[in-house]
Amino acid sequence: MLTLRFLLACMHLIALAIGIAAVYARGRALSRTTSAADLLDVFHADNWYGIAALIWIGSGLWRAFGGVEKGTEYYLSSHWFMGKMGLFALVLALELIPMITLIRWRMAFKKNGAIALEKARLLARLSFAQLPLLALMVLMAAAMARGI
Repeated sequence: MLTLRFLLACMHLIALAIGIAAVYARGRALSRTTSAADLLDVFHADNWYGIAALIWIGSGLWRAFGGVEKGTEYYLSSHWFMGKMGLFALVLALELIPMITLIRWRMAFKKNGAIALEKARLLARLSFAQLPLLALMVLMAAAMARGI
């Protein structure tokens, strides 16, 4: 069981590193976007953010509710965990507009259709706004793990 716990913790932390780098790269790419050709970098970074999110959420759910860590009751009774989940909800809310917009842009890009890039700066700001929240989630996780 220790091996599975270790692997899940490693997956969770690796996803954190990938996710933070990807959302930063996406924000930078969006802030430099002036034409549809620039979107390839945006899409590439966004793909990595999506992969990280899947690993993050999957490993987090498994750790919290799969019976391999401290137990569901421990997590649900932790104010740090609840704070972390609140920040997660805020990150998800900030991600809704970029996610929907980028899906639409991808579909238009594949069809060589027109893409309204006016939202690129807004999407960049929303991406950058997620970074401090992700850092706070790490701090809350560290506090929770140490029983503070």
